[in-house]
Amino acid sequence: MESDKLVCKACGNDSFTTGQVGHASNSSQGNVRPIGAKMAFGSSFLMTFCKNCGEVASIKVDNPKKFT
Repeated sequence: MESDKLVCKACGNDSFTTGQVGHASNSSQGNVRPIGAKMAFGSSFLMTFCKNCGEVASIKVDNPKKFT
């Protein structure tokens, strides 16, 4: 998702950035994991959000291949 093509639904701003929820390394805190997989680290979330008001435009799983 390219930030220069986005317009915020909440405030009309067109300046976006991307942040991460969870860790890509050895911690599973904040990560999405396969259902029933208690020991899997899973994958972090990448969120694209408005720099002005914080409205989230996109939530994406960073590494969906961990679910195959």
